[in-house]
Amino acid sequence: MLGWAEACLSQQGIEESRLNAELLLAHATRCSRLELFLARNSTLAADQARCFTQCVLRRSKHEPLQYILGDTEFMGLTLGVDSRVLIPRPETELLVERALEAISAFGGGRMRILDIGAGSGNIAIAIGKRIPTAEIVAIDISPDALQVADLNLIRHGLKNVTLLEGDIFADLLRGQMFHMIVSNPPYVSVEEFAALQPEVKDYEPRNATTDNGDGLAFVRRIAAYARERLLPGGMLLVEIGYNQSFTAKEVFASAGLSDVHLFDDLAGIPRVVTGRSIAPIEGSA
Repeated sequence: MLGWAEACLSQQGIEESRLNAELLLAHATRCSRLELFLARNSTLAADQARCFTQCVLRRSKHEPLQYILGDTEFMGLTLGVDSRVLIPRPETELLVERALEAISAFGGGRMRILDIGAGSGNIAIAIGKRIPTAEIVAIDISPDALQVADLNLIRHGLKNVTLLEGDIFADLLRGQMFHMIVSNPPYVSVEEFAALQPEVKDYEPRNATTDNGDGLAFVRRIAAYARERLLPGGMLLVEIGYNQSFTAKEVFASAGLSDVHLFDDLAGIPRVVTGRSIAPIEGSA
């Protein structure tokens, strides 16, 4: 069965076809890959064979492996995912890491943090787990995405994250101010979206991937929004595309943010842009 699956996936251009086959078989048999290896001469039960075959056929059509398995790893946390949400990427871990460093520099405490575009809840949950004293509001325009995020909050037992449905730019949080705003917005341009691999283009939610424009529409709107909603010295952190660093820095500066910096991902690509509101928070680093 593993040999058949590997060949089937390889013929359809699936990278790491053997690994995919092993993960799908472990899923179908509800065991770990190690247990699968130790039981390599075992015979599959009929229901296991049917489940495995269905999973392989789904993957052969380039449906993301994470959607088939039903979960993924992010910052050491297991999160449920399906086609209602974008699959969390390793690049977004850099965004969270920079946020955690900034929170530490602020001295922690009862910081108010806004996550624009909650998706699966990965950013809010990763921060909330590590900073239990933080008060986090995670907003998303998609009720479907928030259903997934809510299940992940329950899964991790978090009480310091509040989910909110709606358009952040409709001033749903009138009068509320934050020490930090974080966001992984749709930053793929419409031209780049057309060239994406089918796993992304055909399966992941389009409105969480592209702004149907130049990829910077939400960066501009979020920077302008942060200027009005950050407390003095507060920080904005936004994930950006591989070719957007120069323009993103200009956008932050034009929005009146200071101390603008870029941070590279593991591939050396500028992936996160940060900036501060002008006046420092009293007692902050």
